[in-house]
Amino acid sequence: MKKILSVITVLTTILTGTNTQAEEATMSEQKILVAYFSATGTTAKVAERLAQATGGDLFEIKPEQPYTDADLDWRDKQSRSSVEMDNKNSRPAIASKIDNMNQYQVIFVGFPIWWYREPSIIDTFMESYNFEGKTVIPFATSGGSGMGNSGEIMQSLAPQAKVLSGKRFPSNVSEEELKTWANEWL
Repeated sequence: MKKILSVITVLTTILTGTNTQAEEATMSEQKILVAYFSATGTTAKVAERLAQATGGDLFEIKPEQPYTDADLDWRDKQSRSSVEMDNKNSRPAIASKIDNMNQYQVIFVGFPIWWYREPSIIDTFMESYNFEGKTVIPFATSGGSGMGNSGEIMQSLAPQAKVLSGKRFPSNVSEEELKTWANEWL
């Protein structure tokens, strides 16, 4: 009986080790992009930590016309961000493009929550590329608002992609927490 238990233990250790090595090989073979829009720098810090945690490339989704403090005043119904978010067809222009999107299999897309969803510039980003066969994983920052239906909206804008539901993080999320979360999808 002891011999059988020993053999089972050894086989379990071998299989588990092999499985872990296979998972690590799969993760390292996937080319990862962390693309983000950050109006105030909060999402940028989380995106930088996520890129570090995943070994992914970092790309900032910069608006062609930068947002001013007045543009971001959510209490002003005439502010630029309020007007954009009120118009579901608004597509703010992006200042630069990713030339080699085809090389990425997994794209994390980060943004602050605006009006309980992704900002309109994220919609521009999702419509700017062919995401066919790619996995898109949204992540967001917010003082307390959830992601609403951001994942569903992003899926509708990139129907050939697999868009996951994503997660909202506090601004002080650690690199280790981000790595643990990312490894659930990689």
